[in-house]
Amino acid sequence: MTGTDDVLLVHGGTPLEGEIRVRGAKNLVPKAMVAALLGSEPSRLRNVPDIRDVRVVRGLLQLHGVTVRPGEEPGELVLDPTYVESANVADIDAHAGSSRIPILFCGPLLHRLGHAFIPGLGGCDIGGRPIDFHFDVLRQFGAKIEKRADGQYLEAPQRLRGCRIRLPYPSVGSTEQVLLTAVLAEGVTELSNAAVEPEIEDLICVLQKMGAIISMDTDRTIRITGVDRLGGYTHRALPDRLEAASWASAALATEGNIYVRGAQQRSMMTFLNTYRKVGGAFQIDDEGIRFWHPGGSLNAIALETDVHPGFQTDWQQPLVVALTQAAGLSIVHETVYESRLGFTSALNQMGAHIQLYRECLGGSDCRFGQRNFLHSAVVSGPTKLQGADLVIPDLRGGFSYLIAALAAQGTSRVHGIDLINRGYENFMEKLVELGAKVELPRGAVV
Repeated sequence: MTGTDDVLLVHGGTPLEGEIRVRGAKNLVPKAMVAALLGSEPSRLRNVPDIRDVRVVRGLLQLHGVTVRPGEEPGELVLDPTYVESANVADIDAHAGSSRIPILFCGPLLHRLGHAFIPGLGGCDIGGRPIDFHFDVLRQFGAKIEKRADGQYLEAPQRLRGCRIRLPYPSVGSTEQVLLTAVLAEGVTELSNAAVEPEIEDLICVLQKMGAIISMDTDRTIRITGVDRLGGYTHRALPDRLEAASWASAALATEGNIYVRGAQQRSMMTFLNTYRKVGGAFQIDDEGIRFWHPGGSLNAIALETDVHPGFQTDWQQPLVVALTQAAGLSIVHETVYESRLGFTSALNQMGAHIQLYRECLGGSDCRFGQRNFLHSAVVSGPTKLQGADLVIPDLRGGFSYLIAALAAQGTSRVHGIDLINRGYENFMEKLVELGAKVELPRGAVV
């Protein structure tokens, strides 16, 4: 969508009620697609959502000679890497768009072709996610990297070798990079201070199905013993716990009732505990989770984001909108992305009372405490929200703006909604199914 097609009119004040479905996790599916590059046989991935990141990776795989076709059931992809080849630099650049996922192609392409090209990368502007660390890791495996005007050119003159790596922070992207590179590297790779999110575990399951040897210790250490060959896999992606939590927060903020089919308790336990503390209600069954506002006042809380198994940073922004309706002062300490609380300025324009601070509030000191970042917030509520003109800053912030607009009185114009397509499948259709009063401006084309 472009121009007026990238704007959504939201008429707020109506509770969201009904049922929606979440499919495979945005933070797993594109990475599992990249993993198919490592195999010598076709792979079959199920529960794939129709989101932009999936389309970006599909395009990049096809540029490199991987055949990608629909499978037998809806949301299934068959990926055949038999004829992997080099791709044109300009074509790679055009397909990469604003995604950061292309950097994860490095290890698999170095193993398959001996070289790789990575264009300049985009992604949500929510804080530092240093790309240089990825290249430092690849150098430790033995890759040679040359910086060029249009991106980074990588070569592996000989087989990559296992190594010992300690992450300064348990970064999900860096952990994925090591996994996708180490599985075919010679010898043993030991990764300490690794990310252990459910999506990381699911990626390890994918790689193990392909023939990889990977063990996870309780101290965040992952050991990978390189093998000479990997086959294909058949795998059903775990559901998107981040999208499920976004809809849960939407139910709370709009005083609604939403059944999220596909949501699973195990990967959402930390969120569910916090949801209950705020005053939200939920009911779990074998097919999903129902979230609703039980009436009465919501409770102010102290909240600190952290890496898994802590409260996920992607859960924070949608829940903050609901906290504007809680009675009292809520404290939110963001420890994962230093700029993630910037989205609150628009909520204040709508009538929220949110003050940002550079200090670490309501919890332990974090790595941002001495670095002059506004990474803590005090939310005073409840406050009535009013419709406004909103410009989406990033994926989760964008969905949070939608929630705020739906909870507000009056009409909001939300600009930049195409960014939400990166991680929320058919979100427009889901909003309509839940009774939201939304429309594209006159003259827009879907």
